[in-house]
Amino acid sequence: MNIGDASRESGVSAKMIRYYEQVGLLAPSKRTDAGYRVYGADEIHILRFIRQARRLGFLVEDIRKLLTLWQDRSRASAEVKSIALEHVAELDKRITELSDMRDTLANLAAHCHGDGRPECPILARLADPVSEPD
Repeated sequence: MNIGDASRESGVSAKMIRYYEQVGLLAPSKRTDAGYRVYGADEIHILRFIRQARRLGFLVEDIRKLLTLWQDRSRASAEVKSIALEHVAELDKRITELSDMRDTLANLAAHCHGDGRPECPILARLADPVSEPD
C-alpha cells in the first residue's frame, strides 16, 4: 500500500511516517519503480505501536528502545518496566510543574480586577518574573 493508505490504516499522518523513517523508528520503505513508498502489514503494525507509544507521551529515544524490546522475543520484561517507570516519574514531574503553573496563574487572575483599570497583576508578573520564586 502507498503512504496515504498506510496513514489511514495506522492512524499516523504521512508526514509523521516520513519522520519516523528519517529518525530510524521505521525502516526505510520499499519503493516502486516510480519511487513511491510501499508499506505492508508489518510496517502498519510498527506504526500502530509507535502511535500508541506517542499517545502515552514516550519520546523518540524511548520508543526506539521499546521497539527493540518488542521485536526481541528473548527480552526481559524488567527492561520494559524500567522504561515505563522512568516515564511515569517524568510524567509526575510534569504534572507537578503544570499544577504549580496553574495555581500561580489562577492566583494572579483572582487578584486582577478585570475592569477598566490599567493595573493588572498578571501583566506585572510577566514583566517582572523575579518577583516570585520558580
